[in-house]
Amino acid sequence: MREEELLRCQIQEWYPIFKPYSIRTLFHPLPDSFLRYLLGLPLNPSSPHADPDADADAPPPFLLPLSVSGRDPLPRPTAHLDPVSLLDSQTSFSSSDDDDAAEASAAAAPSFPDLEAAVERSIAALGAAAFPKLNWSAPKDAAWISADGTLRCTSFADVALLLRSSDAIAHDLSHALPSCRDNERSSTTTFYLALRKWYPSLRPEMEFRCFVRRRRLVGISQREVTGFYPVLLDRRHEIQPLIEAFFAEVVNPRFGSEDYTFDVYVTGDGRVKLLDFNPWGVFTLPLLFSWEELEGEGFGGEEGRAVEFRIVESQCGVRPGLKTAVPYDYLDTAEGSGWDQFLKKADEELRRQAQTTPAPDAG
Repeated sequence: MREEELLRCQIQEWYPIFKPYSIRTLFHPLPDSFLRYLLGLPLNPSSPHADPDADADAPPPFLLPLSVSGRDPLPRPTAHLDPVSLLDSQTSFSSSDDDDAAEASAAAAPSFPDLEAAVERSIAALGAAAFPKLNWSAPKDAAWISADGTLRCTSFADVALLLRSSDAIAHDLSHALPSCRDNERSSTTTFYLALRKWYPSLRPEMEFRCFVRRRRLVGISQREVTGFYPVLLDRRHEIQPLIEAFFAEVVNPRFGSEDYTFDVYVTGDGRVKLLDFNPWGVFTLPLLFSWEELEGEGFGGEEGRAVEFRIVESQCGVRPGLKTAVPYDYLDTAEGSGWDQFLKKADEELRRQAQTTPAPDAG
């Protein structure tokens, strides 16, 4: 993908254009100190108060920011709590070590009071719950760590926990721009926290990913492919024309890229809501398609060719491997496993694209 295509897919770039057709979203530019926190880097390594004996290469411990509001999603160590009083009087030990550890943890935890206050105001304005994402990705891979297994956030601490736990967010911060074939080392972008209104009634089977090739809609895939939803078998013929009309009337005239994907949600009363844009290529999941067939000359390359609409048509078609709401380290990537084969195919796709993509013109 080219850098301009990737930048065009940033939510702060496309949302102002498609605001009437999307979910209400509020934005916060992220300070460098918070970005360093998300990447597990020292917030101020040159500080005169830095520990001279600390290992410069060792990452800081995983600590949630100290909350000004006091609303934490996880319990913290509590100083000055004497466990002796909770045990039999014949048991004796000192709580001074526990007190010292708790106080040291509190002293080391970062704090972002201005950002926290702004985020708390936005969450309140969005109805007391929101789900977070940065320029490109949401921390879906970190949903396992939240109390209810979703991206629903009711406080700044919830947001910080999800973002800090997400490999997808770390990738966007460190590798998104360098992955572009025409990237220059000097290229930078401002990172934003996008808080989107949380709708608990949204049905996962009504979200779809749409594939656009040479400004033609060539494919539509069920977005949630880890489950079989019989209702889609009955409604597929009414859903497809709604999405095709939305593309022709709303998306295609306004979005500047030639090749891209976009995600939509179809409401119960037949309205289509735009959820996200993603660049074309292997870094975006093709779901019920493959990139090889999507890029084939005979696939959607002819004027008037019918759009391919795919859903999971039976329980046998479910693809549970595409839902990874567990830490990467928990996945079985041993030789011969499903993830081993998936990663090998991803590497082969990257090499194939690198071999077939012409080098950018010099200058």
